[in-house]
Amino acid sequence: MIIKLDTSVFRLSREKAEKVKKADIPLTREQWINADRIVMATMLIATIVGAILF
Repeated sequence: MIIKLDTSVFRLSREKAEKVKKADIPLTREQWINADRIVMATMLIATIVGAILF
Protein backbone atom coordinates (compact mmCIF):
# COMPACT_ATOMS: atom_id res chain seq x y z
CA MET A 1 0.00 0.00 0.00
CA ILE A 2 1.44 3.37 -1.04
CA ILE A 3 1.06 6.26 1.40
CA LYS A 4 1.39 9.82 0.11
CA LEU A 5 3.57 11.84 2.47
CA ASP A 6 2.59 15.35 3.49
CA THR A 7 5.33 17.53 1.95
CA SER A 8 4.54 20.58 4.09
CA VAL A 9 6.48 18.95 6.95
CA PHE A 10 9.68 19.13 4.90
CA ARG A 11 9.26 22.84 4.21
CA LEU A 12 9.02 23.63 7.91
CA SER A 13 12.18 21.80 8.90
CA ARG A 14 15.43 23.70 9.25
CA GLU A 15 18.27 23.34 6.81
CA LYS A 16 21.03 21.01 7.92
CA ALA A 17 23.88 23.29 6.94
CA GLU A 18 23.99 27.03 6.63
CA LYS A 19 24.60 28.35 3.14
CA VAL A 20 27.62 30.52 2.52
CA LYS A 21 26.65 33.56 0.51
CA LYS A 22 28.85 34.40 -2.43
CA ALA A 23 29.94 37.95 -3.02
CA ASP A 24 28.18 39.56 -5.98
CA ILE A 25 30.81 39.97 -8.66
CA PRO A 26 29.68 41.96 -11.69
CA LEU A 27 30.06 40.23 -15.04
CA THR A 28 32.72 41.34 -17.47
CA ARG A 29 31.89 42.48 -20.99
CA GLU A 30 33.02 39.14 -22.45
CA GLN A 31 30.81 37.22 -20.01
CA TRP A 32 27.81 39.36 -20.97
CA ILE A 33 28.48 38.73 -24.66
CA ASN A 34 28.76 34.96 -24.10
CA ALA A 35 25.58 34.91 -22.02
CA ASP A 36 23.76 36.89 -24.70
CA ARG A 37 24.90 34.46 -27.40
CA ILE A 38 23.67 31.49 -25.36
CA VAL A 39 20.28 33.13 -24.78
CA MET A 40 19.89 34.06 -28.45
CA ALA A 41 20.86 30.55 -29.60
CA THR A 42 18.39 29.03 -27.13
CA MET A 43 15.61 31.32 -28.34
CA LEU A 44 16.39 30.47 -31.99
CA ILE A 45 16.29 26.74 -31.28
CA ALA A 46 13.07 27.11 -29.28
CA THR A 47 11.50 29.03 -32.17
CA ILE A 48 12.49 26.37 -34.68
CA VAL A 49 11.23 23.55 -32.46
CA GLY A 50 7.99 25.45 -31.79
CA ALA A 51 7.44 26.03 -35.50
CA ILE A 52 7.95 22.33 -36.22
CA LEU A 53 5.63 21.21 -33.43
CA PHE A 54 2.83 23.67 -34.10
